[in-house]
Amino acid sequence: MQLFYDPDIEAPYHTLGEEESKHCIRVLRLSCGDGIHLTDGRGNLYRAEITDDNPKHCTVRILSTESEYGKLPYELTVAVAPTKNADRFEWFLEKATEVGISAVLPLETEHSERRTFKSERGEKVITAAMKQSIKAYRPQLLPMTPFREAVLRPFGGQRFLAHCAPAHAPEGKRYLPQAVKAGGKVEVWIGPEGDFSPEEIAFACSHGFTEITLGDQRLRTETAALTSVVMVAVANTLKLSE
Repeated sequence: MQLFYDPDIEAPYHTLGEEESKHCIRVLRLSCGDGIHLTDGRGNLYRAEITDDNPKHCTVRILSTESEYGKLPYELTVAVAPTKNADRFEWFLEKATEVGISAVLPLETEHSERRTFKSERGEKVITAAMKQSIKAYRPQLLPMTPFREAVLRPFGGQRFLAHCAPAHAPEGKRYLPQAVKAGGKVEVWIGPEGDFSPEEIAFACSHGFTEITLGDQRLRTETAALTSVVMVAVANTLKLSE
């Protein structure tokens, strides 16, 4: 299946943007009568037929629509401090999109190595990964937000803080796959290479966060972030099948 993306798809006839038109006609060498699939990134998968194979404005006729295609049984946001090396953060965005995620919230923390974040490149990485992995839901890439401001954002679900310091709670840290409630709304926070500061950990814990561990291994920021995505996916699969 070849998937094309346009956030504003209209039926019965829709014209692709210039970039997608060029890819469709010049790169893939598709022509009138060929079938393609499109998504608006909001869960709709459209089956369509090319009616005008102009490489600058390819037009298609929508034949059918499938709603909630590939919808996850849970909602996951990962809040993570962007890495100093932009390629590593983009790698995380790509792989998290492939596995399945609802949103990514870049964090500005006390120990952040990167305090500015240009979203344009990240948005392109997410779009390409969504199309490559045949997803009809496009993850949100939220604006970079200071730690305390992000903690105070309303969130109606489970909020987990992964850190390497000793636990604040007397019961200690919980293992993420065991702590996740299946089918729910989840937010996992991953710190920078220097971890969250003691003050940040205390602030999050005082606002209802649950301290978690991802295991005994020492992980880079982007690896820890992706590990949390996989853990939440597996935990939901196993618990919902019980």
